[in-house]
Amino acid sequence: MSEIFSQLFDSRARARLVKFFMLNDKEPYTPKEIARKNQLTSQQVSRELARMERIKMIGSHSKRGQRLYRTNRDFIFYPELRNLVIKSNTLPECRSLHRIKNLGRVKLALISGMFLNHPKGRADLLVVGDELSRAKLKHLLESLEAEVGKEINYSIMGSEEFKYRTDMLDKFIMEFLESPYEEIICKIPNLKEIASRRK
Repeated sequence: MSEIFSQLFDSRARARLVKFFMLNDKEPYTPKEIARKNQLTSQQVSRELARMERIKMIGSHSKRGQRLYRTNRDFIFYPELRNLVIKSNTLPECRSLHRIKNLGRVKLALISGMFLNHPKGRADLLVVGDELSRAKLKHLLESLEAEVGKEINYSIMGSEEFKYRTDMLDKFIMEFLESPYEEIICKIPNLKEIASRRK
């Protein structure tokens, strides 16, 4: 679905910025912040911001000599475009998700929240594993956030911590497992039984 969304626009940069402004519609951002968060060059951002401002999808103002851009929620197609963006993130087809397996000895990787259009989810991503690379994790999260257009709420823990927390019927873990989720990696055989313990 995210690939379909990209193809509706004639550039990856435009698709990313449309997502970004539709999902981050409360705060203003500098061009530098926009480029960093979307992993785009300043030239790409500058070109697309000019187009978006021309059609009144975004507005801008100056503050202390710096240009700030924010979503125009009065834009004629704002509701429809925002719905389209949300739908484009509902299926786990982000290219970066497959890289979770390269983080280390990953035992479990589950997605929920924004990936499944479940706004009440406790987190968007839960990863359980050992010897996980923090550098790879940081890079993965930056790539994922650039793809989906929004900050990802995630939880990472070691396998011992996960076992301890499930044995204690930890509220966060139980509520995550009782919510809608999809498995990216699952090497924990009794996962379904864990959530049923609380019932």
